[in-house]
Amino acid sequence: MGNAELVALVDRLRREPNETEWLEFKAKRYAPQEIGEYLSALANSASLVGKPRGYLVFGIDNASHDVVGTGFDPYASKGKGNQDLLIWLGEGLQPRVGFEAHPVEHPDGRVLLFEVGAAATGPVRFYGTAFIRVGSSKTTLTRHPEKERALWTRRADWTAQVCERAAMEDLDPEAIAKARVQFKIKHPRQAQHVDSWDDTTLLNKARLTIKGAVTHAAILLLGRPESASLLSPAVAKLSWILKDAQNRELDYEHFGPPFLLQVDRVLQRIRNLTLRTLPSGTLFPQEVTQYEPWVIREALHNCIAHQDYGLQGRVNLVETPVSILLSNVGSFLPGDVETVIRQDAPLEIYRNPFLAEAMVNLNMIDTQGGGIKRMFQAQIRRFFPLPDYDLSDPERVAVTLRGTILDEQYCRLLMERGDLDLWLVILLDKVQKRVPIRKEDHRRLKSAGLVEGRYPNLIISGRVAKLAGHEARHIRERGFDNRYYLDLVVELVREHGPISRAKIDHMLLDKLPEVLTAEQKKNRVHNLLSALSRKGLIYNSGTRGQPRWQATATSPQDATKKIKAT
Repeated sequence: MGNAELVALVDRLRREPNETEWLEFKAKRYAPQEIGEYLSALANSASLVGKPRGYLVFGIDNASHDVVGTGFDPYASKGKGNQDLLIWLGEGLQPRVGFEAHPVEHPDGRVLLFEVGAAATGPVRFYGTAFIRVGSSKTTLTRHPEKERALWTRRADWTAQVCERAAMEDLDPEAIAKARVQFKIKHPRQAQHVDSWDDTTLLNKARLTIKGAVTHAAILLLGRPESASLLSPAVAKLSWILKDAQNRELDYEHFGPPFLLQVDRVLQRIRNLTLRTLPSGTLFPQEVTQYEPWVIREALHNCIAHQDYGLQGRVNLVETPVSILLSNVGSFLPGDVETVIRQDAPLEIYRNPFLAEAMVNLNMIDTQGGGIKRMFQAQIRRFFPLPDYDLSDPERVAVTLRGTILDEQYCRLLMERGDLDLWLVILLDKVQKRVPIRKEDHRRLKSAGLVEGRYPNLIISGRVAKLAGHEARHIRERGFDNRYYLDLVVELVREHGPISRAKIDHMLLDKLPEVLTAEQKKNRVHNLLSALSRKGLIYNSGTRGQPRWQATATSPQDATKKIKAT
C-alpha cells in the first residue's frame, strides 16, 4: 500500500469507537517481547471475531485516538540477542501468519502500523506461548480455554491437508495390509467387500486419502519410514526412553512412520514384569502383569491423535522400574480430566479431526468419548493405581501409569464402594499416592468426610482408614495433638537443658505426621519452639545459628496451663 492508502487505513481505525480485540493503539514504543505478545494476541483475537487482520498502531493516543507521533523505527531496532527486530518477531510467531510493519507519514505526525494476519491453523504463539485479547487487555490464552477451543474449531486441519510431494508409493505395503485387517474388524458389515478393493479404494474409504491423494494423516499412520521428511517442518516421531530408579537414561529408541505398526514395536520394548499378589479371602497367589497392554496402547494412540504437530515435538514414552510416562505436545482441549470422566460423551472438538476419524476407521481409537474413562476402569478391575494426568504445562499433556500396587486392601475398598462416584475414587487415589489435588477437590473430599488434614497435606479420614483396616497408619500419618509435641520439648529442656536444635529434631522428627516432607517437619519444629518461646516457657541462650534451649523458672503446673492455652 502507498502512503495515501495507509493514511486512510489509520484514519479508519481511529474512527473505531474503542480499542477492540483486534486493534491496539500505543502512544509510545514498547519492548520487543511486548510487541511479539501483542501480535500473537491480535492474530488470535482477529480470528475469533472474524476479522482478516489485527493491528498494532504506534503514535496514536489510546484514549482520544489523536495522532501524537512516534520515532519508532522497526528497521533499525533489535530484538533479543541483538537480532534485527522484524526477523526476531517473525521467527517467534508460530505458525506463520504473516505480518508487516508500515511507517506512515500522517499529516498530524509519523505513525507506525503493525499488520498481522488472523490465526488460521490454530492458536498463534510467540516463542511458545499463545496470547489473547479480552476486551482491551492482553493475557495468556491458556487462562481462557473456551477461547482456545474456539480457535481450534476455526483452524484448517493440518492432518487433512494433501502432502503435495507424496504419492501412494510412499506408503508402506505392510502398513496398508494391516490397515485392511483393522478396517474389517471395525466395519464387519463391509468385511466381505474389503478384499476386493484396491489400495486406493481402501484408503479413500478409511478417510486416509482424498480421491487418491495422500494426506499428512496417511503419512503419519501408513508412511514408509523415510517418508517422514515429506512432513517437514512437522515432526513425526515416537520416542521410547528407559530410565533407572535414579532417573539415569539406560536405553532409547526413536520410531517414525508408519505409526499403525510402530505402536506395537514400542510396546515390545516395555519390560512388563509379572507381579504376584494375594487377593483377599484366598491363600493362592495371583500373577498379574505390571501394565495392561490395552491401557498403554490407548494412551499412546491418544497421544498420536491429539499431538499438536505444528509445535514440532515428539510423542514420548518414558519407562522407569515402577511407572510409564506418556506425553504429547499441545494443550488438553477438554480442559480437565474431570470433564471427560463426567461427560462420558464424544468431545466437541478434536485438534486433528481428520486423523482422529482415520484412527477410528482403523480401530485405533474410539470417538465415543469413553477411552479415558475405560482406562481408569481397567485399572480399577486390576486393583492398580489409577492413571495420573499432569496438565500443569499448558503446552503438554502427560499421563503416568504406575506398575505397582500401593495398597491392595485400600484400593479394593475405594473401588468397591458403591456410594463413591468414579471422580471421588480418582481423588482419593491421588491422596493415597501423595499427588497434589486442587483446593476445590479438597473441599469436596472434606465435605464428604473422606480426608483430614490441612491443605495441601491431606490424609485419608479415620472413618475410611478404619474400613480399610489401617487405623495405625492413619494415626502415624495424622500425627498427634500439638500439646503432645509441646510437652515433649518442655520435658526434654527441663530435664536435660541446655539442648541443641539437633537433639530436639532427633526426638520429634520421627513422631511428626508421615504426610509431611522433611522440610515441612523441620518448619513444624521451628514453629513449636517459637510458640514455647513466646509463652515464656523456654529461651535460647545460644546464637541464632547454634541455639541452646533452656527452660525458664516457670513451675510445671503453670507450664501445663500455658501449653493448654497454645
